[in-house]
Amino acid sequence: MKRTLLTMATGLAIGLSSSMAMAESTKMTLSSWLPAGHPIVANMIQPWIDNVKEATEGRVEIKILAKGLGHPKVHYDLARDGTADVTYSVHGYTPGRFLMTKAVELPFMGDSAEALSVAYWRVHQSHLAKAKEHKDVKLLGVFSHGPGAIHNSKKDIKSAADIKSMKIRVGGGIVSEVAKSLETTPLLKPASKNYELLSHGVADGTFLPTESIPSFKITDLVKHTTLIPGGLYNTSFFLVMNKDRFAGLSEADQAAIDKVSGEAFAKLAGKAWDVADQVGIDAIKANGNSLTTADEAFIADIKARTAHLEKEWVEEVAEKGVDGAAALAELRKIVTEYESD
Repeated sequence: MKRTLLTMATGLAIGLSSSMAMAESTKMTLSSWLPAGHPIVANMIQPWIDNVKEATEGRVEIKILAKGLGHPKVHYDLARDGTADVTYSVHGYTPGRFLMTKAVELPFMGDSAEALSVAYWRVHQSHLAKAKEHKDVKLLGVFSHGPGAIHNSKKDIKSAADIKSMKIRVGGGIVSEVAKSLETTPLLKPASKNYELLSHGVADGTFLPTESIPSFKITDLVKHTTLIPGGLYNTSFFLVMNKDRFAGLSEADQAAIDKVSGEAFAKLAGKAWDVADQVGIDAIKANGNSLTTADEAFIADIKARTAHLEKEWVEEVAEKGVDGAAALAELRKIVTEYESD
């Protein structure tokens, strides 16, 4: 009888322990402004979510909400205020708010999103973080898409003269200044507005990585693509969590999330973007669209027109106590070494 009671008590204790463990699991929400099938969501954010669950042994589960909680430009604030636990978006969608992020957006930073994203995270940690531009949230990652290209509905772009005066959709940040340097009329709108702007003739073209052409279903709207070796520009993204939600986790779970975030997430996201860019190029070719690669003369002209952007950025960040020249030198060094491995 005593043994039976002891067995029952032990079983009850184990059951209660299991129930407590289940009760202690943390459920979080992630607001996404892109469709579930977009490469950012399907091949970057969702794998990261899976990695978080595995790393925390199921104690932290993140669910992507069925519908985003607002415009892409408010997603940083959604995480800051706790409206959503986790968010991602483009730094440049809120012009003037983030200055350090322009380091990765400058023209001709490289041809690999993986190399650039990994370099970006490392340089953020070594140089840019001291500006504390993400102090209101827990920064989980910064990353970049692949080399930005020129896509339009009018004609092949082989020189600055060909694109002059065109209305071009841009995402904000340095790319807006690049568009102005090429004497276009930049339309500052998120990437999710590409189809609407192009289908209604509001925009003549758009600056995007090749991944985005099939992803936003605009292959038939932009029949002309010009690739810029090294990238016409890049775009800086963030992945952030509400500070209080992160602070409320155990130290073990915080460490587990950190392990699959940061550079690990930059590598995951960048590698997925490189794959998606090739899918984009294949889709452009399969659709019979023209695909042009900028020649040396066009590249030299772009470099001359945009040279002031780097100088101006270095001067701006110096006021924040950041050595911009050193940050860019390190960024380029890491990209070169990473791409050569």
